[in-house]
Amino acid sequence: QVQLVESGGGLVQAGGSLRLSCAASGRTFSNYVMGWFGQAPGKEREFVAAISRGGSRIYYADSVKGRFTISRDNAKNMVYLQMNSLKPEDTAVYSCAADRRQVWDIVVTTSGEYDYWGQGTQVTVSS
Repeated sequence: QVQLVESGGGLVQAGGSLRLSCAASGRTFSNYVMGWFGQAPGKEREFVAAISRGGSRIYYADSVKGRFTISRDNAKNMVYLQMNSLKPEDTAVYSCAADRRQVWDIVVTTSGEYDYWGQGTQVTVSS
């Protein structure tokens, strides 16, 4: 079992920045691929970014490439999402997720493959 708790959301103006954090507890954090997903009101959950177990492989949704950066600190059991140049269309509840994998340098972009989810943190970008 892995417990995930997000923080760092809030209200920001377009063009601003936020840094989301996800704290993991329970099992060995480095055994898990980590991902961030966003769900806007009335829409399905969408993939944002994912990072492999050791951090060597990263993948982003096209909509956030060049603006968002995912990172992890296995010693601290943390994963982060630095969000820059925010746009109103980035408004969503952002959740981190964990997927246990044997392969060290794989990323996972499909929400259905993730085993554990946090409760989410609201990000609202005003125009």
